[in-house]
Amino acid sequence: MSAAPASVPPAATAVAPGWGARLQLMAFDLVRYGLASAAALAVDYGLLLLLSKGFGVSYLTAAGAGFLAGMAVAYGLSIAVVFKGRRSVRPSLELASFVAIGVAGLALNQFLIWLFVSHFNLDVAIAKAPTAGFVFLFNFLARRALLFAPKIVA
Repeated sequence: MSAAPASVPPAATAVAPGWGARLQLMAFDLVRYGLASAAALAVDYGLLLLLSKGFGVSYLTAAGAGFLAGMAVAYGLSIAVVFKGRRSVRPSLELASFVAIGVAGLALNQFLIWLFVSHFNLDVAIAKAPTAGFVFLFNFLARRALLFAPKIVA
């Protein structure tokens, strides 16, 4: 197993109290979460298009199904790669909390998809882009703050 470069902090359970260290860890978390979310978005968007364009399923139903499949990918990657070693609660409560945040993200996803399609007349394939950005930020900030925040050491 190769060691990470010295400039990249591991997904550690504790971080020094200085703002520089906190911001650096936040930046690395954001990059890792961004990559995991890109994989989740590929599943989400692919299923959205497959169901809505390929099978004629309602765009809101397809958006919900894609989002839930993407959330499963995001959870697996979050605990295995992004926030590894930072579980703050028992796994069953962690999963329930992750899903609860995801359900709030799903509500935001559905509202924004509906808004962009119904009121701005965007195609669902286009409407997903800004929606994904807003939901990504919401999910990252909520999950990092509530589930995977690093412990601050004195």
